[in-house]
Amino acid sequence: MKQILYSRSRIIEALIHIIGWGIVFAFPFVMMTRSGFTITWMEYLRHGSIVPLSFLIVFYCNYCFLIPRYLFEGRIRQYLLLNILLIACVTAGVHFWQEYAFHTYAKADGEGQRHIGPPKWIFIMRDFFSMILTVGLSAAIRLSGRWVQVEAARREAEKSRTEAELKNLRNQLNPHFLLNTLNNIYALIAFDTDKAQTAVQELSRLLRHVLYDNQQNFVTLGKEMDFIKNYIALMRIRLSSNVTVETRFDIRPDSPTEIAPLIFISLIENAFKHGISPTEPSHIRIYFSENVHEVRCEITNSYHPKSEADKSGSGIGLEQVGKRLELTYPGRYEWKHGISEDGKEYKSVLTINY
Repeated sequence: MKQILYSRSRIIEALIHIIGWGIVFAFPFVMMTRSGFTITWMEYLRHGSIVPLSFLIVFYCNYCFLIPRYLFEGRIRQYLLLNILLIACVTAGVHFWQEYAFHTYAKADGEGQRHIGPPKWIFIMRDFFSMILTVGLSAAIRLSGRWVQVEAARREAEKSRTEAELKNLRNQLNPHFLLNTLNNIYALIAFDTDKAQTAVQELSRLLRHVLYDNQQNFVTLGKEMDFIKNYIALMRIRLSSNVTVETRFDIRPDSPTEIAPLIFISLIENAFKHGISPTEPSHIRIYFSENVHEVRCEITNSYHPKSEADKSGSGIGLEQVGKRLELTYPGRYEWKHGISEDGKEYKSVLTINY
């Protein structure tokens, strides 16, 4: 694919050069008017084409040799000196050729050696400064092309770095998710082995999603909601009667919208980790919605922070959420989260724009 794009860009570049120089060489014919100015092909080849040809020589000596060998290598002094020498030689060549053509043409018409018109030095200076402009044009085109290549390489490197960082975050999330889930199952084993067995079965279904779908950059929103529902069902197994869990999914089961996998699960894990107390009434409310522009996840839970002795989690989950959002949806998400003023509730609202 890259080779095809490169070939197309080279073809377009060649066409631009051909059209541009075609216009330059055709310029003497553009100057013809109905007032009687005419030019023959012999006159054009003998006199009219020499200046455009000198521009072409200066342009491509710079474009193909001087700019890559000297300007791009930082050898500015050599580049300027060689250009001055090149322009001086080409200007002198053009002047001598025009003098030769003029005298030959005058003798053929019987006009002798008489010079008519402005002084010769005016034409020499005109050609000299025109070639300086040609050098500037060549450098500008070459530098702009190089800038495009450098920018494309930078973007490719940035894309590769982003993909590698996202992959690394996903690989970190797998053991983090598994650790939290196993902690829950371990707690179940102590007081209800039947529920623990059911939890292991639920976990096997969840791991299929984590191990396979998580390796993709995006999954459908419907599939991700199925995973979240299964996870919530797994978490409900170990809850006591003093905990209320409310869920609402305003999302079509067959929604084709694509979303980064496991982008919401850390928020839900955090709610179950800090929103449940073994002694006090607790609640967790989870709400998902979707419209044509965005996906919204709103989670509210009672706030019961863990003690320092509780090692059931390291807090890496929320940090990963922020990194993944910034890498996957830069400038296209809004995440507000924090503890309420009375310190009794924690709320997290994440909105992702398509």
